[in-house]
Amino acid sequence: MKLSQLANPRILDQPVYQPGKPIEQVAFEHKLDPKEICKLASNENPWGASPLSIAAGKAALDQVHLYPEGSGEKLRNAISKKLQLDPAQIILGNGSNEIIELLGHIFLDDGDEVIVGEHAFVVYKLMALLMGATPVIVPMPNLVHDLDEMRKAITDKTKLIFLPSPNNPTGTSNSSDEIIRFVESLPEHVVFCMDEAYAEYLENPPDLRPLMRLGKKIVAMRTFSKIHGLAGLRIGYGYGNKDMIELLQKARQPFNANAIAQSCAIAAINDNSWVDQCRNRNLAGLKQMSEGLKLLNLEYIPSQANFLLVKVGNGKEIFDSLQRLGVITRPMPESLKEYVRISIGTEKENTQALHALTQIIASARAS
Repeated sequence: MKLSQLANPRILDQPVYQPGKPIEQVAFEHKLDPKEICKLASNENPWGASPLSIAAGKAALDQVHLYPEGSGEKLRNAISKKLQLDPAQIILGNGSNEIIELLGHIFLDDGDEVIVGEHAFVVYKLMALLMGATPVIVPMPNLVHDLDEMRKAITDKTKLIFLPSPNNPTGTSNSSDEIIRFVESLPEHVVFCMDEAYAEYLENPPDLRPLMRLGKKIVAMRTFSKIHGLAGLRIGYGYGNKDMIELLQKARQPFNANAIAQSCAIAAINDNSWVDQCRNRNLAGLKQMSEGLKLLNLEYIPSQANFLLVKVGNGKEIFDSLQRLGVITRPMPESLKEYVRISIGTEKENTQALHALTQIIASARAS
């Protein structure tokens, strides 16, 4: 008997998430100096974590022989103070991705439906398939979530609706008013899952806390991987009303948030000046990249996050050409095959990416 015959049949056809290529691999494949490679593929913070956060992580290493505080009390208290919520309304995750998985464990069964946007973060779909649920894909005209069409897609089998705003990979957002109206309109049997991974890049992100206080079935998710610059530590959190978080806690693995990550995150969430500085630098980077792309006559989707979706024609070909020149970007699936996603880097990295695109375009015109 083959090992695969013992596996859950769903696993055999399960798609696998493909992360961006690491610098070392690209350097090896194209015989490049790793120091000259510019990685703009994974929407990381190019300025890194807060110095206070780094210091807190180093101090925490002295206690690395001990298990982390299992409930994450200190970090949940810091988050709850920031969001003006009860700590019982906070759950920690191994990145916000784990919160997505916990939602599947709690709410999904065979035959249930999960509504997602056509060009939304692919992990929502992967999680639904893993749990035996059916992803219901709603078109996104102009690459923005169509909340009216998502509302029409709801059936008696719908359990979860995912809305990321800003959305990855398009960088587009829905307005606060339309999101709140949408949530208010949802039927009782639907859980609304708001992915706020890039919320700190918005000046005024939607505030769902009043609806949570009214008992609406909402989970919001945030991460320390983006503006806080802690992607390598995998730390995130979810928040909602106490009943919702209590359910999610039942599915959480013990010690899912490591001690170093918790210490770094506590310092990060309290360092408002670093977050403001990174947001302002990102805005300057968006402007630099946007102006450069306009000079190259390349279309792009205006973004409210830390990346741009750029229309380049043959996305896979341009992705490969950029890698050969030492610029790592993100290729898109078939539905967005004319695009590549380019994260905002430092001023130097943005200049390197624009210079590489200029070379590629000039070469194409000459051939």
